[in-house]
Amino acid sequence: MAEVNEQQSQPLGEDNGNEIVTENAAFVHEEPPQDAIGPPRVDSEVEILHEKVTKQIIKEGHGQNPSKYSTCFLHYRAWTESTQHKFEDTWEEQRPLELVLGKEKKEMTGLAIGLSSMKSGERARLHVGWELGYGKEGSFSFPNVPPMADIIYEVELIGFDETKEGKARADMTVEERIGSADRRKMDGNALFKEDKLEEAMQQYEMAIAYMGDDFMFQLFGKYRDMALAVKNPCHLNMAACLIKLKRYDEAIMQCSIVLAENENNVKALFRRGKARAELGQTDAAREDFLKARKFAPEDKAIARELRLLAEHDKALYQKQKEIYKGLFGPRPEPKPKRSNWLVLFWHWLLSLFYRLFKRGGHKAD
Repeated sequence: MAEVNEQQSQPLGEDNGNEIVTENAAFVHEEPPQDAIGPPRVDSEVEILHEKVTKQIIKEGHGQNPSKYSTCFLHYRAWTESTQHKFEDTWEEQRPLELVLGKEKKEMTGLAIGLSSMKSGERARLHVGWELGYGKEGSFSFPNVPPMADIIYEVELIGFDETKEGKARADMTVEERIGSADRRKMDGNALFKEDKLEEAMQQYEMAIAYMGDDFMFQLFGKYRDMALAVKNPCHLNMAACLIKLKRYDEAIMQCSIVLAENENNVKALFRRGKARAELGQTDAAREDFLKARKFAPEDKAIARELRLLAEHDKALYQKQKEIYKGLFGPRPEPKPKRSNWLVLFWHWLLSLFYRLFKRGGHKAD
């Protein structure tokens, strides 16, 4: 689907500092995270971090490494090396993990060693020996890890907070936690304007991590409204970045999170509609655009997308019509059969004898 070029009307074109405006932006393309079917295959050099921990970089990061007691925000997938069984995936759950270096759980010691060597935005494959993982006994609850299992991680360090920058989330007041998330969101917006989409998404994900489900569940009244005023724009801004990166399924998921909280959110409906249209889900996209138009009837971007869908349907109908026309063309005219002159002559001869015989009969009378 083509991007919208017209000047946007409210609400899609407004820029109130919370939500980025993307309806006039051009698409760019970046590689999505690796497939989750099995551990990633990496050709980069193996770096030995510890006797039991090695690292291979999948994607370079930027900035400094986190120091001890930094609060790291990360996504990761984990497999047992022997069985290739994936036992954890935070990308699939859409829930980043928070880990304080030096205060991690015993089974995450190897993962923490890997994180301490990484930069913000870096994605890497880690190999961790069982001694720095789930140990000799393994884990028979959740996650289910067999005894003495070496672990392969695909991990991405979204970002981190140094100890000097503030308290750990658990020690923050509600206002401090929302304020920290809001600062991350604003940093993300600034990065988006510089077209640094991956870095922008890292900031949005860290802001969303501050507004985790456990935290939101405890809020009500004005505090819940304050938190949603930060959290929902981060999901919508994530969706905008993902659409530009052509990662449409992930964009749909981000919009759906907002719509679960507010089913009439126009920007969430619009951006989910765009992502669905790009995936060829035209009926679902039309449904989103029509619902969005109900709450923003004058919006030119919505009208344009509906017009593009109508043109797409018309072109598809014409194409199908041509195909079927070729399959079921007009019935061919029957060819005239050639006359058998011998048969015709024989009939004429019989007729002649009959007339002569009849005439001779009249004379006899």
